[in-house]
Amino acid sequence: MAVNLEEFGVTPAGPDAVRPFSVEELDVRGRAVALGPVIDRILSRHDYPEAVSRLLAEAMVLTSLLGTSLKFSGRFILQTQTNGPVYMLVVDFSSPDALRAYASFDRDKMDALVKGGKSAPEDLLGTGHLALTIDQGKHMQRYQGLVELDGVSLEEVARRYFARSEQIPTEIRLAVSKLFTRSEGEEPRESWQAGGIMVQFLPEASDRIKAVDMDPGDAPEGTEAHTTDEDDAWLEAKALVETVKDVELTDPEISVERLLFRLFHERGVRIFDPQPIEDRCQCSREKISGILKNFSETDLEDMKEDGKVVVTCEFCSTRYEFEAP
Repeated sequence: MAVNLEEFGVTPAGPDAVRPFSVEELDVRGRAVALGPVIDRILSRHDYPEAVSRLLAEAMVLTSLLGTSLKFSGRFILQTQTNGPVYMLVVDFSSPDALRAYASFDRDKMDALVKGGKSAPEDLLGTGHLALTIDQGKHMQRYQGLVELDGVSLEEVARRYFARSEQIPTEIRLAVSKLFTRSEGEEPRESWQAGGIMVQFLPEASDRIKAVDMDPGDAPEGTEAHTTDEDDAWLEAKALVETVKDVELTDPEISVERLLFRLFHERGVRIFDPQPIEDRCQCSREKISGILKNFSETDLEDMKEDGKVVVTCEFCSTRYEFEAP
């Protein structure tokens, strides 16, 4: 459906922004995001194998959706630790808008897996756990939720996290693609695009959530999950999100706002101000110098190159050189 969004007072936010929204008739709230230049710069800087880049891109989309929901100045950190070829992912979001990320992987295991035709996220991750950490800063207690990784996608991991830890019915879609462009007189160029959408069922009447099939979470052993019929409003919202195609989340010609209108216009979607995302690392020469003061002489000796102590930030690949003590 061709829609002139400006007729509804909506100006597309463009790439690298999260759009919060609500659909009151369905008692759902959500967030949708499109990542373009930000995610392309981060992935291009690291030059990972394509399968690793795709997995890290999904993790960055998920972190952007969750991190921008923070109502205070702090950090939201997604981290995996597994026995798979990609044994660690770290995505760090600092409110209100700074995103950074890196992946650690075993190249030999990666090559063997890809040659065997297995490059799905669940294959790369293997088994282990995913930690979602909220850090409110000094003198504040950290909150951390753990989810088991047992051969499922990041989408499914997120659903499990909210069902178990938050007891909130949640549906999430994530997508990653490469965009090929060519300007006259230039070589073709490819860039990374990614996007995602998340909806959560948040009715005013708490007993309506009990009508949804939910995991008993951290309740005492023996507690049974709710097994009654699901709420019709939540069934409709979830079914609509399930119709979203990957191209609708990654095509720069399809704005987040247009997608939300396509899904929920009949129910009256309300779109809130966009929240920008920036590629910005938190490292600095001063911070790293302070960290090095806690290292032993032996550790510093191992970090020497050509007589200088060298530290490279894993997030942004910036190289720092210090005079040896």
